[in-house]
Amino acid sequence: MIEEVFSVELPVGEKLVIKKNRLTGKEPFSKRLAIVTGIHGDEFEGQYICYEVARRIMGGIEYFNGTVDLYPALNPLGLDIADRKIPKLNMDLNRMFPGKKNGTTMERVAAAIIDDISGADMCLDVHASNIFVKEIPQVRVSEEFADKLLPYAKLLNTDMVWTNASATVHESTLTHSMNMLGVPSMVVEMGVGTRIDRGYGSQVVDGIFHLMKEMGMWDGSVGEIQYPAISTDGEVEFIRSRITGVFLPTIEHNHYVTKGDKLGEIVSPLEGRILEEIIAEKSGLVFTLREYPFVREGSLLARILTGIGEE
Repeated sequence: MIEEVFSVELPVGEKLVIKKNRLTGKEPFSKRLAIVTGIHGDEFEGQYICYEVARRIMGGIEYFNGTVDLYPALNPLGLDIADRKIPKLNMDLNRMFPGKKNGTTMERVAAAIIDDISGADMCLDVHASNIFVKEIPQVRVSEEFADKLLPYAKLLNTDMVWTNASATVHESTLTHSMNMLGVPSMVVEMGVGTRIDRGYGSQVVDGIFHLMKEMGMWDGSVGEIQYPAISTDGEVEFIRSRITGVFLPTIEHNHYVTKGDKLGEIVSPLEGRILEEIIAEKSGLVFTLREYPFVREGSLLARILTGIGEE
């Protein structure tokens, strides 16, 4: 059932409307899973996930218990024009939670979203990367809630679970706000901005149905899932450019590298020469790799999960 979460009139006869699709099965009040996406308007991976979850549930409705709420477009204005932030306002919706019911328009939007999700048994906030780097499917959880969330994060069929230090977690994000309100919430991230990778999406959807089965919400069959690398088993190494130029990677995304391996090179198209060779200083899994070729000093080129062995 399509339901309206929030709506408000905008200038020039426009209207901001946030909708959700509520899917109910047997015993609809037993468990509720919220899947939200579209907070950032340049991240499209969640659109496929919402579609595929709805499609699979409707195709096996006899196996479905409880309620799944799908929120595909929390920032519909941004999604319309592939703008990460709220158009015209240049504001990041994911820095506005939990919002204010009597605040500005966007504070009211944030408050309405929080209110609508509140009471759910689990919330998944699906993101993609930006247009610059590509991410392997991963779950991100805060250390503050890791003990509670890790058993569920491992079910989501991602390649990695990244546990972030509490000091680096923005308190004004949707997931932090929901966790503080007692709704177990995790960020799922994959792919690259403004694109949809159906392989990544299907991989995560398989994980979502494993999670639903664990929660008692799905009686149908599910396939095998992989065990993710856990960032608490190692450290995350950030590789950044020291010069301006064009980055040409020489490695594949989602592969293990050994200390001393060449990750890529930064070249000068004007001069026809290599300006810098990028060498791995530690061994590990390349889980982030730059897609956008033009770089400046300090640009992120790759992230490597170190301290774990290749399997």
